[in-house]
Amino acid sequence: MTRDGDYDLSAIRTNNRKRSDLSRRVNLINKSKCDIFLSIHLNAEDTNSWKGAQVFYDDINSSNKKLAMVLQQQLKRDLKTSRKIKKVDKLYLQKRITVPGVLIEIGFLSNPNERYLLKSNNYQEKVVNSITKGILLYFND
Repeated sequence: MTRDGDYDLSAIRTNNRKRSDLSRRVNLINKSKCDIFLSIHLNAEDTNSWKGAQVFYDDINSSNKKLAMVLQQQLKRDLKTSRKIKKVDKLYLQKRITVPGVLIEIGFLSNPNERYLLKSNNYQEKVVNSITKGILLYFND
């Protein structure tokens, strides 16, 4: 876990807080010797019609696509999302982390129904359980 609250990891006196924060996350993850990393986010768009959890991956690591597929399939089953994995190749973290990893957008705050669900403890537990099942499937395959 790189954070457990609403703060960044940037250096105290830096010209670029975002880059400093991401760079420090990369260092933490690479030094941790973890087996995988998950970058978990909430999405938002200008329109309220978008919905559903989605997993993004970069093919810089050959295991990333497999991890993304397993997690997306589990999210589809548990959260009834119709979204598919998406390959991206411009994410700072993904390009620099040496272990398999993905970015998970668990829902859209801009969608009123999904925002309501995302605030619910029961739905949050459902999301956590789905991601956990996906991780177990990934390692047991």
